[in-house]
Amino acid sequence: MKLGVINSVFIRDSLETALAHCQRLGLADIEIGTGGFHPTDHCNPSALLSNRGALDAFGNLLAKYGVAIDAFAIHGEPLHPNPGIAAQYDQEFRATCELAKRLDVTKLTLLAGLPGATANDPNPNWILYPFPPRNGENLEWQWTERLIPYWREHARIAEDCGVRLCFEMHPADLIFQPSGLMRLRDAVGPVVGANLDPSHLIWQGMDVREVVLALGEAIYHVHAKDSRVNPDVVRREGILDTKPWREERNRSWLFRTVGYGNDQIWWRDFVSALRMVGYDSVLSIEHEDPLLDPLEGLERAVEFLRSILPEKPRAGLWFE
Repeated sequence: MKLGVINSVFIRDSLETALAHCQRLGLADIEIGTGGFHPTDHCNPSALLSNRGALDAFGNLLAKYGVAIDAFAIHGEPLHPNPGIAAQYDQEFRATCELAKRLDVTKLTLLAGLPGATANDPNPNWILYPFPPRNGENLEWQWTERLIPYWREHARIAEDCGVRLCFEMHPADLIFQPSGLMRLRDAVGPVVGANLDPSHLIWQGMDVREVVLALGEAIYHVHAKDSRVNPDVVRREGILDTKPWREERNRSWLFRTVGYGNDQIWWRDFVSALRMVGYDSVLSIEHEDPLLDPLEGLERAVEFLRSILPEKPRAGLWFE
């Protein structure tokens, strides 16, 4: 297992500055946004694919700093009822897959998407309660008429380009819990797996270690991001919270830098569970902590995780 970072930490900097920070911190892997909600300042697939000189310069810059692309991140709204939004995502997805093929990148981190509740619904609709009965019917329609057909088609595009789809279990998305992820995987095939980000699971009340053990070999990528629940607010308001991110004192929970939400024992258990299920790839640090500067948060996360991350492969026991 090794440490990496998602480039959103450096989004106000140039790609070269970002890579220089990676080199300074000893991070040899980077996850780079290529569309959707991610700005494409560091990597615009369509532009790179249409300009061989720009593509070569991009690769040379990565080589200069000794940093490899661990995954492309294209978290967006593939199932949005607005045809323009959905079509833009489709174009970015296809270009990202083609660029991944050119550069031997084998993972995309992404969201599964959220359609409307019916064919005529103009807005995405996150259904969280089975009453009235139409909610259950609409939820099944979202799955069978929108989610599964879309990803069956787009999984073929990904497979043709040699990439796996690493879905993040995320609120306001049809895939927000392990059972949903596994249902999609069963319907589409093993090209579908998890980008396991514990921060979203923590505030929803899941036992992240249990999630890791349940998903097992379906975990293809991991984000290192923490959350901190505010118990006083939760006792009054519950965990669902629509207050602005900057209302830190009044929110039920906050995203935190690794180590500021859960302690070292928690993270040791998390890493150990990943090793139990055979995950031996990158922990991609993501910073969305409103209380810390992004670069400081990254530096603290690297220091924290480096002290607990196993560096050597598992060895046999003397009595085996």
